[in-house]
Amino acid sequence: MLGKSPKFCCKGMVVFLLLLGLVANYGCQSPPTPASNAVVFDGARLIAGDGSPPIENAAFVVDGGRFVQVGPAAELEAPAGAPRVDLTGTTVMPAIVDTHTHLNQERDALIEDLRARARYGVSAAMSLGRDTRDLSIRAEEIPGAARFRSAGVGITSPEPGRSETPYWVTTEDEARQAVRDQAARKVDIVKIWVDDRNGRYKKLSPELYAAIIDEAHGRGIRVTAHIFALEDAKGLLRAGVDAFAHGVRDTDVDEEVIELFKERRDFVLVPNLPNRGVAPDLSWLGGSLPPDELETLQAAAVEAADAQAAFAIQARNLARLSAEGVTIALGTDGNTPWAPHVEMEDMVAAGMTPAQVIVAATRNSADLLRLADAGTLEVGKRADFLVLEANPLDDITNTRQIVSVYLNGEGVDRSAMAR
Repeated sequence: MLGKSPKFCCKGMVVFLLLLGLVANYGCQSPPTPASNAVVFDGARLIAGDGSPPIENAAFVVDGGRFVQVGPAAELEAPAGAPRVDLTGTTVMPAIVDTHTHLNQERDALIEDLRARARYGVSAAMSLGRDTRDLSIRAEEIPGAARFRSAGVGITSPEPGRSETPYWVTTEDEARQAVRDQAARKVDIVKIWVDDRNGRYKKLSPELYAAIIDEAHGRGIRVTAHIFALEDAKGLLRAGVDAFAHGVRDTDVDEEVIELFKERRDFVLVPNLPNRGVAPDLSWLGGSLPPDELETLQAAAVEAADAQAAFAIQARNLARLSAEGVTIALGTDGNTPWAPHVEMEDMVAAGMTPAQVIVAATRNSADLLRLADAGTLEVGKRADFLVLEANPLDDITNTRQIVSVYLNGEGVDRSAMAR
């Protein structure tokens, strides 16, 4: 080794120094920065949807369709080079979730239903009890469309001449089999009707709905009930039903049913209020409906004493139950994409505050649909939100003053409304 020539020693030293330089250079390099599509939104008033006070001059960062930062603008750590969207003067709130609809059965028409809802700020909708269609669309992420959830086909006693879509059951075995059939379809909830339709039919009996609830719960599925009468509400609560798709409509709630509600803190009431029987100004729909259709709707919006009386009962019940701490969510019934905005106004007219109604229409409704990634504006959740011209905490009808809708971090094309 000592006898090596000077030429060899110099060559070895050069190689050693080159290798040392490569190691040193590699050690000084920062790890590669992952690609980011972050966008910063700032300047808006932010309503989180969880009942907390709004954040004035808020900022949030959306990346990969999710919120990665949310809070006061002064505390934002904006990603380097991220584009900014100035929302100064606007209010941001979570997108709305509608827990009670009846959507089209044919695929293309259903997708258009879901896109129409997205244009009005709805991020998810559950079709409740008349879905004979294939339910695989629930797993799809359709651009510019609300997400879809379904109760499949609901269960009731026979109603000949009214609808043959729901399961008609007359025995406990039939009732349990109906649940098993829907469980095989992986429905999100089981829907039952407990209503005699103004005395025209024999309503689903306590024995049958108890069997349905028991079978569904044994399979990890919740049950929601269409109801009308106070006594049925009591029986269903005792049987363990998870939600009501309507409130009590025949009379004012009493202390007994209130105690039953209080025993079920996980229970959800979807009031689905009726027409108030007033003549509202529908001009806010201008630009989103054909003029002749809007004219027809406005002409039909008239004072109706009977409707006012029916609304008054349900309004008193909603106000009372909300004050007692019952969890309230939002549902609209039917297939009207802008109906959530009407329902929210009705809920405020019934006695809830705008803040309470926003929580009902966002967080609580998302919870009912078990959408763990939706309903509030917080880190980790989907960036489903509305940008509004005015503050809905001041006036709930300001939810209609939509500047833009974002679902999964992407702006929804609302131009079709004008067409």
